[in-house]
Amino acid sequence: MFRRLGNLFQAFLNLFVTDLEKRNPEALLQLEAENLRKQVASFNQGLATHAGLCERIMGQVRKQESEQRDLKARTTAHLRAGNRNAAGQYAVRLQTVEGELAENRRQLAQAEETYKNLIKARDVAVASARAKIESLKGAITDMRMKQAMAEMHEMASGMVSEIGGSGDTINRLHEMVEEERTKAAGRARVAKDSLDMTEVNVKEAELEALGDQALADFAAKEGITLEPKVATAPAERAMGAAKASETEGGKEG
Repeated sequence: MFRRLGNLFQAFLNLFVTDLEKRNPEALLQLEAENLRKQVASFNQGLATHAGLCERIMGQVRKQESEQRDLKARTTAHLRAGNRNAAGQYAVRLQTVEGELAENRRQLAQAEETYKNLIKARDVAVASARAKIESLKGAITDMRMKQAMAEMHEMASGMVSEIGGSGDTINRLHEMVEEERTKAAGRARVAKDSLDMTEVNVKEAELEALGDQALADFAAKEGITLEPKVATAPAERAMGAAKASETEGGKEG
């Protein structure tokens, strides 16, 4: 029973972690890049240890090569001097040193080859991992752009639907505005038609008569002969007033 509950809890935990990874691929990629850096650092430590082994073997080879030259010289000197026993002892030691030298040279060659192969394997692995990381970065960027575009299209689609759904409100508002506009035009026309122009016309005629009188007095004082003024017929005045009324009505419409 507890095992089943544990499996169920593990399954839910895996789903939760997977969902977090899907929501934050950049963080997961950054973690993998950090893991790669740590792996390379650890690998380099092992590589440094191997390089140290190569250097130690190389030091032994140099030492044995120097000892080999010294034993050769001693063996040759004693042999020429007729000291066969001493020459024989140096010859035995020379054989031993040469055997060890050959083995160390073989080990050094293998160690150097292994070192070069490890460096090559490291460089190839790192280059491959970095290429994958860069590819994933590009894929994540492209995914984010596509997600943003999808959200923008969805938003635009929703806006179109909402605007289309509010068409009745816009139509009602248009009808209300047109109705109020028509009412206002009617009120203006009624006010215009009810305006009493009699007093205005009287004032205008009075001002015109005063102007004619003042002008006649001025002409008499100055000795100027005024030409008789052409009187405007009442019919022409009525027609001019009607045309003006039609022009004002057209502007209001």
